[in-house]
Amino acid sequence: MSKKIKGYSKLTKEAKIEWLIENYFEQPEKALQLLKSYWHGDADLQKMHDEFIENTLTNFYLPYGVAPNFLINDKMYCLPLAIEESSVVAAAAKAANFWVNRGGFKSNVISTTKIGHVHFSWEGNEFEKFETFINNIKPDLIEGTNHITANMRIRGGGILNIQLNNKTAEEPGYYQLEVKFDTRDSMGANFINSILEEFAKILKYKLAESDLAEKEVQIVMCILSNYTPECLVRCEVSCPVSELNDDKDISPEDFASKFLRAIRIAEIEPYRAVTHNKGIMNGIDSVVLATGNDFRAVEASAHAYAARNGKYSSLTHAEVKNGIFKFWIEIPLSLGTVGGITTLHPMVKFSHELLGKPSAPELMQITAAAGLAQNFSAILSLVTTGIQKGHMKMHLLNILNQLEATEEEKSLIIDYFKDKVPSHHATVSIFCQIRGIKDLSEINLK
Repeated sequence: MSKKIKGYSKLTKEAKIEWLIENYFEQPEKALQLLKSYWHGDADLQKMHDEFIENTLTNFYLPYGVAPNFLINDKMYCLPLAIEESSVVAAAAKAANFWVNRGGFKSNVISTTKIGHVHFSWEGNEFEKFETFINNIKPDLIEGTNHITANMRIRGGGILNIQLNNKTAEEPGYYQLEVKFDTRDSMGANFINSILEEFAKILKYKLAESDLAEKEVQIVMCILSNYTPECLVRCEVSCPVSELNDDKDISPEDFASKFLRAIRIAEIEPYRAVTHNKGIMNGIDSVVLATGNDFRAVEASAHAYAARNGKYSSLTHAEVKNGIFKFWIEIPLSLGTVGGITTLHPMVKFSHELLGKPSAPELMQITAAAGLAQNFSAILSLVTTGIQKGHMKMHLLNILNQLEATEEEKSLIIDYFKDKVPSHHATVSIFCQIRGIKDLSEINLK
């Protein structure tokens, strides 16, 4: 068992690594070489990466791919995707190719409002009087944070609304000061939190001066919400049912019927909806990561939105009306194109340049299209050939790399599965046949 350590964060990078590998690894030198192999050759660039988080030891790579031919609002994009899961990039690209000749993706931002709260307790029993007090001090709250909002107001953003929410029916003495913001091209977390903390100070100060002062406000916390149901984007694709004709094994009408039924199942069945929405997030998270945004916040908000009606449901919907097939997504996406690491991380800057240096609303539209494309490809596979045919063909290389197959062996096995659906068992079997061995126990895999 390793020893407890005090002051780890104060050690140099080299000392941190030395302690770690000596206490947790049987082959310290091998572990050290692995960590160093992922260091960037440019020392200054590595130093910048080291300073993104605490206790940095090395870099952790994800594959970075692109999906071309995304026609979004009549503009062609090549989307950056950072993800480790095989078939995601291929699925996005396949959907983009399908819709590029059918009008492409149509995206529009419904709203860009973000929300934060001062959560506090107040034990007074004169709510109407307290509400009047809050309304009266709103100008003081605005004026008291003008120094924080100045630059944001120049860009057209700032504080949109302040209201008092009475939550005492759910928790005795609990109130919220709910504040709505427009943070323009910034995700705005630090901006929002700074304003909320200042609001809390002003609230306490003003209450102490009022005739309600006998009941003090106790500030619990000041924090933005990552649930952003008013920072909302919609994206859709549509075409005549007759144009859903890429698969010769199924008629366009049957395809549309099965597709709509698959979406309906995801709308009514939470077990399916979770997997369905996970696939959507494959596309969305990939773009969010590649553009330096917070995929955890995006995920949490999307799933909360999927359950906004009291039951977890699909984020995408489909219909056929008057012979027109329509498929769409409506999803909250709080994204930024300035601030954070967007101007620091070289690959993040590359992604933004690849996308034409979009504004935050434009990036919302692009990202929603990635999610819709991913979901379209998944449902298309599910209702026709099945999901494993495409997924396992992409996963085949992972299996062959695990088996340490040579390039010649890879070529032979890939050719063998050209007209078959690969599985792990089948891949191992054909690998052993080519190697002339009984089973994997006869070779020493790393």
